[in-house]
Amino acid sequence: MCKTLCMTQKPFPRIRSTSLIASALLLGFTATGSGASAQSEPSVPNPASVPSSVLVQSASLTEQGFQRYLRELAQQARREGVSERAINSVMPTLTYNPRVVELDRRQPGGSRNSPIPPFEPYKRRHVDAARIRGGQRTYQANLSTVRRIERETGVPGSVMTAIWGHETNYGSYMGNFDLPRSLASLAYEGRRRALFSGEFIATLKMIDMGVPRSSLKGSWAGAFGNPQFLPSVYLRLAKDGDGDGVANIRSSTADTYASIANYFINAGWRPGVPWGVAVRVPASFDANAVRNRTTSPRCPRVHARHSEWKTMAEWRQLGISPATGRWAADNVMATLLEPDGRGKTAYLLTSNYRVILDYNCSNFYALSVGLLADEIRR
Repeated sequence: MCKTLCMTQKPFPRIRSTSLIASALLLGFTATGSGASAQSEPSVPNPASVPSSVLVQSASLTEQGFQRYLRELAQQARREGVSERAINSVMPTLTYNPRVVELDRRQPGGSRNSPIPPFEPYKRRHVDAARIRGGQRTYQANLSTVRRIERETGVPGSVMTAIWGHETNYGSYMGNFDLPRSLASLAYEGRRRALFSGEFIATLKMIDMGVPRSSLKGSWAGAFGNPQFLPSVYLRLAKDGDGDGVANIRSSTADTYASIANYFINAGWRPGVPWGVAVRVPASFDANAVRNRTTSPRCPRVHARHSEWKTMAEWRQLGISPATGRWAADNVMATLLEPDGRGKTAYLLTSNYRVILDYNCSNFYALSVGLLADEIRR
């Protein structure tokens, strides 16, 4: 990967030392790393083939139509303050990429009422021995950097490392799709035009900041670098972690850790609070008595699986006991999740778990990040 992605010149722009923290852009799709749906739990795939209406629409997507759409996109970019230099350096190089549209349409998933499979098989694939060893090596190899960023932000290095491991297997695969071409093609397809056109224009703004066009490589959906940030998220939250004035999330370990930590701070990470703890639930426990009766405006299916909030002390009074000896302070608030059903390992999950969900709104993803972080820390 380094042969094609690493460059001798500085591949990212110099930035001010002031914080880039702003509200994170929460999007309805995943980057390449996790393999979990960003807006819902993994579900049993619907076996039906692609609808004929979609196939007809695909036939109407042509290179000529794409080039016409690029002219509209250029006008939108100008309205948002992008320079003619950036527009002219990118637009003439673009051709329609039907492959990214195909990949977008073939994302696995099911209907809103599709059954949710058990978590354990996903856990075995994503918290496996190779990923644990890779995380421990990465953590130890960068220990001084990790500890410094931990002190500065309060975000545990093990959690940052686990995010990196889930997104790109510690940088071993970051994607080699041309970001402007992919994003323009997805915007042209039209189902989520506002989303993808905005991300395309963010790549032009990156070029205006000094990012070389040649470095804009990543996943088919537009995410790039070690933490798989989307271009708009890079603009808001990428951070210089090594003091060279460059926010380089592709080949700088310090910048990767600092940027993930910055994302977590922005999302509300609370220092000193664990993401969650594995617990045992007694057979006599009445889950209906603690059922969540609210509806989340974001990822409602994900949050609907959680109980109502209670303190750790209150959960203990209800008979919930730690499965591994770990426990949070009595006043810490947590929800109960039983991802494999009754009688299996359950989890009490804190507000910091919700921060991981902010990165990718899937219980399977967030649980596996937390569990991998625990293994990396051992």
